[in-house]
Amino acid sequence: MMRTKLWVGIVAVVAAVHAVAQLPSGWRADLQVDAQSYTPDSLINAPVVREKVLAQSFFNVLYSNDHLRLGFRYEAYFNPLLGIDPRYQGNGIPYRFIEYVGDWFSVTVGNSYEQFGSGMILRTYEERSLGFDNSIDGLRIKARPVEGIQITALFGKQRAFFGLGPGIVRAADLEVELHQLSWNDKPLLDLPFALDVGASVVSKYQPAADPILRLPENVLAYATRLSLTTQQWNFYAEWAYKINDPQQTNNNSFNPGNGLYISTSYSSEGLGFMLAAKRIDNMDFRSDRGAIGNVLNINFLPPLTKVHTYRLFTLYPYATQPYGEFGAQAELTLTIPRDSWLGGPYGTTITINYARVHSIDSTKLDDFTYRSTWKPGKVLFYQDFNIEIQRTWSRRFKTTLTAVALAYNKDVIEVKTGYGTLYPLAVVLEAQYRITSRSAIRTELSHMQVRGDMGNWAFALLEYTPVSNVYLTVFDEWNYGNPDQDHRFHYPAVSLTYVTGGTRIAFGYAKQRAGILCVGGVCRLVPASNGFSLNITSTL
Repeated sequence: MMRTKLWVGIVAVVAAVHAVAQLPSGWRADLQVDAQSYTPDSLINAPVVREKVLAQSFFNVLYSNDHLRLGFRYEAYFNPLLGIDPRYQGNGIPYRFIEYVGDWFSVTVGNSYEQFGSGMILRTYEERSLGFDNSIDGLRIKARPVEGIQITALFGKQRAFFGLGPGIVRAADLEVELHQLSWNDKPLLDLPFALDVGASVVSKYQPAADPILRLPENVLAYATRLSLTTQQWNFYAEWAYKINDPQQTNNNSFNPGNGLYISTSYSSEGLGFMLAAKRIDNMDFRSDRGAIGNVLNINFLPPLTKVHTYRLFTLYPYATQPYGEFGAQAELTLTIPRDSWLGGPYGTTITINYARVHSIDSTKLDDFTYRSTWKPGKVLFYQDFNIEIQRTWSRRFKTTLTAVALAYNKDVIEVKTGYGTLYPLAVVLEAQYRITSRSAIRTELSHMQVRGDMGNWAFALLEYTPVSNVYLTVFDEWNYGNPDQDHRFHYPAVSLTYVTGGTRIAFGYAKQRAGILCVGGVCRLVPASNGFSLNITSTL
């Protein structure tokens, strides 16, 4: 019976995709299907999955014209892939909306995604790789009464899997683009740069029923921001404050929260640099004080470390610490001109990046409060020093050499004990060779040295593109330096990807090590697995 329902559902989705593909202009749709088989492997701790195959799918439909937008997303989890929250079970339409767009205002009823500033007090978004969706189901109004001023107001409840969280979120934002202000089609300020200022307020309400603690039912947060942009310079600063918000994730701390984020960057021909700093203190903000994990988050704390994509580098990613962190990042990019001794015939780009994150300096006062200062604490959470050299040797051949030195406090970042701080050193060489205008080959060779934990790793990848829309990828990840000689495993993978029009189909096999997947400082655990996978994405 269950299999019959599943096949009926698949046929219905395929029929819907075909139907939407025939709809008139104004309609758009996209489909995503992720399926994976699981074979238990006790050596790598790949668990037994009773279903043998897990699958999840997403089907979006959107219609828009000059004054109307509407859409919905159908989701099905039978059952969710390992690592995705198991409470995503079943199917339904958890996201749907209708929006009227007028000349100077818009009204949205249903689910919406929104961000104020950098997101320190409000950001709702979807990240499927994390199993994360915190959209707000309610009413949103946006108004632009005059050129250069935008007002946003919303209220509702947040999505929690196929239901809604218990808390009510109310929010408003004012953004003023001073360089755009005008009267009778004449600018009020003749500025040689773009200058934006903004202010936000967010409040959440949740009934309190704790028999011991007197918990605030209404929690208010507010923020102000400033952005200045010229042709070469960009400066951004945001300050946020949140009243005391005792909840499970902060051990019922009655301290207020605050955050400061500052960044500046410069870019010109051949030279660019970026400086950023951030201090966060007790800024975990949720619409349910009992929620844990990536559930019902109201805000987003911008990351302050470089996002690495090479596979070995992702062994030790940084997860933002909302309860207290003090960090800084600097990056310098140099482009050496072509036809020079160092630049070669096609130029060379060198990027140097450094980031360091500490605890905040704080002193515990009692079981519910502490005192913090504006100095960094003594505990090092994370440090990343990396250099990347990109060089094009000819019209067909280019390379990228990257070296990374990390300091990774595993006890803090992964909430474990007994590991302390690890100091991984890694290097990767990527080479790409274009055989013809439609075919190419790409390779990666990398090595990571780690004292402690799982020891040293080696990685090799080969990707062949025989034609422009077909990719064959083979790689092997080898934990050759594991302190336990019986656990020096290979983690091989092979995949074939085909792209046609707006459709991408990938099929492969992989033995996956356990690890952590992070996107923007938000992370989830990835269990070890062994099996085949099928991924389909299509835009209609």
